[in-house]
Amino acid sequence: MELLGPWRLCRDSTVLRVATRQQRLIAALAIRGPSPRSFLVGLLWPEYPDARALESLRVSVHLVSRQVPGLIVNAGAMLSLNERVEVDLHRVRARILALGRARFDTDAASMLNELRDAEVLPGWYEDWVIFEQSRLRQDRLRAFTSLARQSLARGDSDGAGAAAEAALELEPLYENAVLLLIASEIQQGRPAAALRSYERYRDKLRQDMGLLPSAAINGLVADALDLHPGSRKEQLDPAGDSWLRGQPLLHHS
Repeated sequence: MELLGPWRLCRDSTVLRVATRQQRLIAALAIRGPSPRSFLVGLLWPEYPDARALESLRVSVHLVSRQVPGLIVNAGAMLSLNERVEVDLHRVRARILALGRARFDTDAASMLNELRDAEVLPGWYEDWVIFEQSRLRQDRLRAFTSLARQSLARGDSDGAGAAAEAALELEPLYENAVLLLIASEIQQGRPAAALRSYERYRDKLRQDMGLLPSAAINGLVADALDLHPGSRKEQLDPAGDSWLRGQPLLHHS
């Protein structure tokens, strides 16, 4: 079952057609796991009176059971998906969790590609879906930062830069990612590129937040420019607050 991108349910290589209302129920069970009927009616039909919401749930369960027999396990008050259903969101979350526990030396590039466009049900705007979208965005941001840090540590500056840039696509003001991007460019012997990255970050930080770059970023760039003739250290602003370093600002674009 695919929740990353357009909703899709497949059996082997066959795409199964399911109506939108039933898609919502299946997606909720895939994301939330086994759930009481009382929880599902409040989640999926919050605007309905209890009796009408329960009837809508009963009809949806009946239709799914006719269209895809065996998909939903009906245990009276509890509903769940068949344990054999594989959900792409669960697979991605498991890989992100594993990334925090061990080094990804050979699989970093494939993981970066898998995570770059991983968005939960784009175009769905219900509150419970938006919550999952935001949760995965934060998980992806941390994963990109971890991949960049691990790549940099083993001398893979290209991989580090790609992962840092992926993080900055999600959150342009995430200082940890900016530091890693600049460090990757310095590791490649590209101080001019590092300075350009610094200037982009500095300008956006000033425009959006009215803040200056922190001492950590200023120091990193200044040290790199010290090693090269013709460095433009006058481009570095006095250090500002450093609280942005560990604070993803996902409400900014």
